[in-house]
Amino acid sequence: MNNIKNTFSIKDLENISGIKAHTIRIWEKRYNVLEPERTDTNIRLYDLASLQKLLNITLLHNHGYKISKISKYAPEKIPVLVREIISEKSVKNHAISAFKMAMMNFDQAQFHATYNDLLSEKSFQRVFYDIFIPLMTEIGLLWQSDTITPAHEHFISSLIQQKILTNTEKLQILEPKIKDRVFVLYLPENEIHELGLMYLNYEILLRGYKTIYLGESVPIQNLNILNKYLDNITFVSYFTVEPIKDDINEYVKKVIESVLNENGQFWVTGRLSEYINPTSLNNQTKVFKSIEELVNEL
Repeated sequence: MNNIKNTFSIKDLENISGIKAHTIRIWEKRYNVLEPERTDTNIRLYDLASLQKLLNITLLHNHGYKISKISKYAPEKIPVLVREIISEKSVKNHAISAFKMAMMNFDQAQFHATYNDLLSEKSFQRVFYDIFIPLMTEIGLLWQSDTITPAHEHFISSLIQQKILTNTEKLQILEPKIKDRVFVLYLPENEIHELGLMYLNYEILLRGYKTIYLGESVPIQNLNILNKYLDNITFVSYFTVEPIKDDINEYVKKVIESVLNENGQFWVTGRLSEYINPTSLNNQTKVFKSIEELVNEL
């Protein structure tokens, strides 16, 4: 754990909070809202407490509080004000900030407390769409900009997976209501980003279908085996990093030719699915721009 990031540059604070570094510097100089340490070369460094304070100040500022007024509050008053002003409009930003802090601190208790607070106001579906999807998008950007480490990303992803699995398990014990089609969910070889596919499994089960969840990195040749046991299969996949852009249309063609029988279907979503050429598709294949669009098709 000694290599875990717990000090941040001003650029890191900008990436996490959304407040421009130039603005942060002005707030420091004029109002002394943050007190960074400085290296021998005069580079600002911030700790986790400074990050948390900035996120709270940002929420207050977005709700009309002037920075000159915020700067005069006692440190203990700022979190109190944040709790008082949280409303339906601000709950999304507050929850995402709280989850970010849980991630930065590797704090499971804060994650679960934030999640439970959300469930008192929202369904699990709305928590996933309104909070978890934008949260993971932001975390992906933070990882790409080297603001967080892979350990941070894996930590928060694992906790979200647990929530999906808990809700999915409640549905798996129920008898399917719709028995004329089975959904087989899988990820292509070398694809390991499972969150989206796991949530789709939950949504499909919720609508009364039977699902078979194969998970990550499944070779195409393994899919055809399912046709020996099941009729009317809809194969569902989620392309995040695989197959790569140059291979994606050939991959889709191979699934169509070697996996689908006359009653089969192939549904695809995920970031890379936008690179599928419509000419590669047939009437058994559908591409969806988002999880929500695919779910609406059910």
